[in-house]
Amino acid sequence: MEILNHDLQTYLEAHCDPEPEALKKINRETYLKQLKPNMLSGHYQGRLLSMLSKLVQPKLILEIGTFTGYATICLAEGLAEGGKVHTIEVNREQEETLKNNFELADVQDRIQLYIGDARDVLFGLSENIYDLAFIDADKKSNLAYFELIIDKIRPGGLIIIDNVLWKGKVYGDAKDNDTELFRKLNDTIAVSTQVEKLILPVRDGVLVIRKK
Repeated sequence: MEILNHDLQTYLEAHCDPEPEALKKINRETYLKQLKPNMLSGHYQGRLLSMLSKLVQPKLILEIGTFTGYATICLAEGLAEGGKVHTIEVNREQEETLKNNFELADVQDRIQLYIGDARDVLFGLSENIYDLAFIDADKKSNLAYFELIIDKIRPGGLIIIDNVLWKGKVYGDAKDNDTELFRKLNDTIAVSTQVEKLILPVRDGVLVIRKK
């Protein structure tokens, strides 16, 4: 879902850095082979994730929801020397695709892939402190994931949550359960004194959160 109209989206993509060749291929293959290819971050959002990562220069990144690894690779572009991405994907059928895509982008040594339920995996990573986190998994759990990881983020670190405008429904009259969950997420974080926050109208809405 794109919040921005097609002409503006096209203009923005034409005036940011080009999509790297490996990511172009992953983008194309995702749309050819995956059942829900619109889950992929895509060119413009990918450049945003890369830019944010490069500004933070993280040693350790946490990603919840890997899909085909497009966003993972974008985030890895900003890693500090010796840095790592810990990425969690619940769908075991994606494992081979992910390993191939990470090798295609030559980032396999910088990415640690975990297959399983995010809550279970996070329990095993409880000793880690992260510089940046990206939440893009099952939407009903976004607030739970935020609450699970906020204490794992260093002061000054970022949490990025995708799809927070939810097809534009959050600021409309929709009353369905998913929309209400996104409103609760956005409203809860809006009043949190632990963080600074800003929603960017990129694709389906990107919430950028800085821990104080």
